[in-house]
Amino acid sequence: MGVQLYKFLLHFTRKASNKIMSRVPFSGGPVEMEIRKKITEKLNPVHLEVINESYKHNAPPGTEAHFKVVVVADQFKDMPLIKRHRTVNEVLSTELATTVHALSIEAKTPEQWAARPEAASTPACLGGFGK
Repeated sequence: MGVQLYKFLLHFTRKASNKIMSRVPFSGGPVEMEIRKKITEKLNPVHLEVINESYKHNAPPGTEAHFKVVVVADQFKDMPLIKRHRTVNEVLSTELATTVHALSIEAKTPEQWAARPEAASTPACLGGFGK
């Protein structure tokens, strides 16, 4: 019974996530769009959130330098957390070397996401010196 329920919930979560994401109008900037495109092409996530957190920092409006990504992918199964992060960093290596100053990563398996389908909150910037 538990396995069947889990499979049903996983299937339902994937379908709902895809439907919701396809209905949400995308209004991100070019860096955000490139991050979304690369992660989607390379990791084929069942759930993806790309959040521009530049507004939390001392940056002009429209800045795309601080991002958080929530990536839920089958390929993360049996992969240590550090390797998941390295995988995402590798996918976004060009952006990290050029336009992206900071990247927060939540890399989960579908099972982990089904157990807790929410991203952790990110603290506000303290100005780089803990002010």
